[in-house]
Amino acid sequence: MKESIKKLEQLGEKVLKDVEKGENPNLDIPLRTLSNVKYDKKTGMLTIGDKSAKRYFFNVAHAKKFMQTMMVAAFTKELLEEGIHTSLRDAFYALKRTFPNSNENTFDEQSESDPIIVDIEVALDILREQLHLSADVRGRVVGDVVIEDRGDSVDWSKLGSGGWSMPSNVEEIKFKKVKADFILVIEKNAAFERLHEDKFWQKHKCILLTTQGQAARGVRRVIQRLSSEFKLPVYVLTDIDSYGLYIYSVIKRGSISLSHVSDRLGTPNAKFLGLTMDDIEKYGLQKFTIKAEDTDIKRAQELMNYEWFKSPDWQRQLKMLMQKKIKAELEALSGRGLKFMTETYLPEKLKKKEFLD
Repeated sequence: MKESIKKLEQLGEKVLKDVEKGENPNLDIPLRTLSNVKYDKKTGMLTIGDKSAKRYFFNVAHAKKFMQTMMVAAFTKELLEEGIHTSLRDAFYALKRTFPNSNENTFDEQSESDPIIVDIEVALDILREQLHLSADVRGRVVGDVVIEDRGDSVDWSKLGSGGWSMPSNVEEIKFKKVKADFILVIEKNAAFERLHEDKFWQKHKCILLTTQGQAARGVRRVIQRLSSEFKLPVYVLTDIDSYGLYIYSVIKRGSISLSHVSDRLGTPNAKFLGLTMDDIEKYGLQKFTIKAEDTDIKRAQELMNYEWFKSPDWQRQLKMLMQKKIKAELEALSGRGLKFMTETYLPEKLKKKEFLD
């Protein structure tokens, strides 16, 4: 927290020095554009480049954003100093006001304040969670793990059928005990509940985690922390469609929009466990497939061009999806029996180490 406050103070001091020198106050904001995002083969993650843009106070096109940036910076400094957290939505309302004798607002919509928060995040190399700003909660986890969360001891193995709901901000969580051989990340909530009810995590000594769709930042941070701090392998289980493959890609490589924090949100050692196009044939799921829409085919074509999907194995999977024009959900495994995923599919794949990287 002290480091975050120091960086915010340095931002303010820089602007103050510009004023004292009689110069046009400005902020240097790294560009979050596709042209400034690179794939780092060495780290296996997406990273932001070195291109940036100046935001000037005495510039008609920049003045409002400059003011908004300073407002958000001051607001987050207050949060840190007072030791309180708030949501992105609350932050928008706390900062929204009308200038005296005008119809001009500081912020009109949250779609204005959210990008400014990311600007500060990338400019100062601070996670928004470290600024005490949180988004909606999404994602659940269960396993033989004990954490300390704001002074409370939480045992992930003793939270009933629901598991632990992961908050947006997991920076202050301390892992007190972690007994697991690997982390199994599941796209679908229904598959998580099936595996949890069957005590898969106990039988196979793993941490069971569901992203409930695209992984939220807090979820990705939990995965990254568990993997790096406890040297745990990560296996990702999603639908075999372009959306599921992209979920895996974001967990492993990071995302274009958050390339500036890939080192804290990406988990490069993650491997894809399934479903695969081969699984449809191997496990007799042909009757449980779904027709791929044009958007699925188009997205698969885009994935084929990503450098990290260029391996022969991934190219083969994507080509099969496009040629057969079918996809399959995790729920398709239930067509072979409600315990098929728990007792046959996953144990076989884990034993044979049938992963895609």
